[in-house]
Amino acid sequence: MYEDRIEAGFVLAEQLEKYRNQDAVILTIPRGGVPVAYPIARQLGFPVDLLLIKKLGHPTQPEYAIGAVSLSDVVVARDEYVDPSYIEEATREIRERLKEMYQKFRGNRQPENLTGRIVIIVDDGIATGRTLLSGINFIKKNNPAKIVIAVPVAARGSLELLAPMVDEIICPLVPDRFFGVGGFYLDFSQTTDEEVVDYLSKLSNDQAA
Repeated sequence: MYEDRIEAGFVLAEQLEKYRNQDAVILTIPRGGVPVAYPIARQLGFPVDLLLIKKLGHPTQPEYAIGAVSLSDVVVARDEYVDPSYIEEATREIRERLKEMYQKFRGNRQPENLTGRIVIIVDDGIATGRTLLSGINFIKKNNPAKIVIAVPVAARGSLELLAPMVDEIICPLVPDRFFGVGGFYLDFSQTTDEEVVDYLSKLSNDQAA
């Protein structure tokens, strides 16, 4: 059990210490992943960028994820069949929202170059792992040296799904009974857009100093 996302970030920072002074970059998933990434980046000196991915909902049950969309990729579960025209239209709409999010959080800043670098994916937890698959595929297209997933808590099944796709997974808490990411935080209040901008701004100022 974690006090909040910040405490979870400090726990992960200790386990990521071996990457200090290496050419690593954090890709964090807004909004909840940003406060987890914040203490890691400050403690280890890693630059931070955003991994923007959104679930692709079923046309009749929007809350039910059939896949995920990033700015450059889409993943649909193999056991799901949905009209391709729906996927095309939904993907276009999601990408427009993702572009708006990046502009809001990062302004005109260019994305970090991932080629040849250690990419550390940080979020506040993993439930199904489906959404993250799209992000991993996007990262691989940029030819990183290594992909590491670092999360405070995750369902065992989701880690088994993701493990073959990455080089390393760091997850201090893998409960036998998983009942949602928020169930393992005392404070799991929603991270606001303003908080995301504030965390990223502080990190940018640190790097510029």
